[in-house]
This record gives sequence, C-alpha cells and structure tokens, in this order.
Amino acid sequence: MIFSSFGPFLIIMLSFVFSRCFCLAFSEVNYASCPSVPSFYQTYATSSPGCSKVVDNVVTYEDLVVMLSKQAVQLFDVRTPEEYQAGHIPQAVNIPLDTLEESLKLIPEHFQHKFHVNAPKKDDQDIVFQCRTGIRSAKALDIAYQLGYSRAKHYKGGYSEWTEKREY
Repeated sequence: MIFSSFGPFLIIMLSFVFSRCFCLAFSEVNYASCPSVPSFYQTYATSSPGCSKVVDNVVTYEDLVVMLSKQAVQLFDVRTPEEYQAGHIPQAVNIPLDTLEESLKLIPEHFQHKFHVNAPKKDDQDIVFQCRTGIRSAKALDIAYQLGYSRAKHYKGGYSEWTEKREY
C-alpha cells in the first residue's frame, strides 16, 4: 500500500541517483559537474538522457587563458568580496554567490551600473563562473541554468588552480 502511493516518486528518485552514478562512473566527471535536482528536469526532460551537456559546461585552465587573452569571456567570481580583494583572476567581476540570482535578474542598466560591465545575455556562450575550488561556481552554474543561461560554464579548477599554475 505504501509503495503504491510513493512508487512513482521512488522510481524518479532512484533513476536520478542511478543517472548521477552513471555520469560519474562513465564520464569521469566530478560530483559537482553532474546535474543537480534543479537542473534535472532541464537536462533529462528536454533532451535525450546522457552527460554530454554536463561535460560541456566545464572550462579548463588552458581554455580560460585563451579566453582571457582574446577578451572573449564574461568571467564572474562568485567568492566573497573579501576573498576577491585578497586576489582574483584578471577581468573577473565579483558577484558573490549569495547575491548571484538577484544580480542576474537585474535589468541590464542596473546590472551595468552595479558591476560596471554589460549584463550577460541568456544566450551568451562566453559566461564563466569561478570560485576558489569549483564548488561554488558549480552552484552558480545551477542558478544560471535555472534562470535560462543555458550556455554558461564554470572554471572547475578555480582560483586555487589559477594561482598554482601561474606560479610556474
């Protein structure tokens, strides 16, 4: 009796768990890169199941260096203002994770006034989020996807990897 009332929910949740495990095992991506519950519907109900969309949302150190050299990136640092002031990647604009959603909802004029850069457009493919180690930027990516920024990406290595590789 209990299974019949919770059966569909249980099946959906188990399929979500198994899809994340499959993604982790066969695509060799980290946990933060696989779809979260908020992006589950967007990823699996609007396209064929798989991890191709998930893998495409990661920017490597090398990718970011090229994007920065061509000035072909809208780089948003989602760390705290204190972390940003202590050091940041060149051209990065600080939008703390806890204000990201409301910031991305601002009208372009208000966004430009607040952050001194043009507001990103939902179909831009040069939007990149970064933090210290990639955890917060993955959360920022989920927020951006929920708001319709379907081509946004994140720099998984974060500022930690950036400073480590820049020392050499």
